[in-house]
Amino acid sequence: MPAQNAHTPSSVSFIAGGVAGGVEAIATYPFEFAKTRVQLRNQSGAASSKNPFLVVGQVARTEGYRALYKGCSTLVVGSIAKDGVRFLAFDTIKRSFADPETGALSPINNLLAGMCTGIVASTFAVTPTERIKTALIDDARTAKRFQSSLHAVRLIYQEYGFIGMYHGYAGTTLKQAGATAFRMGTYNILKDFEKSRHIDQSTTTNFVNGAVAGTVTTYATQPFDTIKTRSQSAKGASAVDAIRSIIADEGVRGFWRGTTMRLGRTIFSGGILFTVYEQLAAILNPLFS
Repeated sequence: MPAQNAHTPSSVSFIAGGVAGGVEAIATYPFEFAKTRVQLRNQSGAASSKNPFLVVGQVARTEGYRALYKGCSTLVVGSIAKDGVRFLAFDTIKRSFADPETGALSPINNLLAGMCTGIVASTFAVTPTERIKTALIDDARTAKRFQSSLHAVRLIYQEYGFIGMYHGYAGTTLKQAGATAFRMGTYNILKDFEKSRHIDQSTTTNFVNGAVAGTVTTYATQPFDTIKTRSQSAKGASAVDAIRSIIADEGVRGFWRGTTMRLGRTIFSGGILFTVYEQLAAILNPLFS
């Protein structure tokens, strides 16, 4: 999350954040698809290929290139909601952590505000949409029961009830709290450093800062992402069961499975997300002020 102007209206935070999230999701989805496939188990119970690029090639050959966007619509909707809520929540929450005199946030308070924002986003947007996206990707390579995102929602609700939409909530929330804290903290630290050195905040600067923030976030939160993915497979599993299956399959190193493709996605997604947000916010601010 960028360090937003104190006078930025909440509506601008929500709209700019939502649009930026949607653009980022569409542009980087094949990376997300491959990462998810790598983290899931195959039908026999053994781990799938560890090479995400082989996964992409195999899926393209056997299922067609359109299959690489299976579950994309769900992720786009989720990203619009997630980033709209995330930017809006951060803009609101940060006021509680800001210095009452200067309005500035220390690095620690930036992290705390980001963690709280991640919990809000996970609860109201991320967990349900990630559950459907992951279930669609998993189902496409196994039972093939789900005809669409809405059909998946209906079947999951019939079989598990409302709570079925929140399988993987613990892992998702831990990931979102950590990811938002690290991404926002790193971005703002870089931005503050550049301002102190009188470096202009251009589109290129925003993209590079976002890419660096995405890299830090990936390595710090990858274990939570792997647990979340296992928990949100088509059949669903508890966080404890997911942890046990990861350790049984590959040991501790298994928690960082899919890092390569997630890193490829988060480097670009961080750059795209912050760049689009900053540019759109600059356009919308005069209209809503």
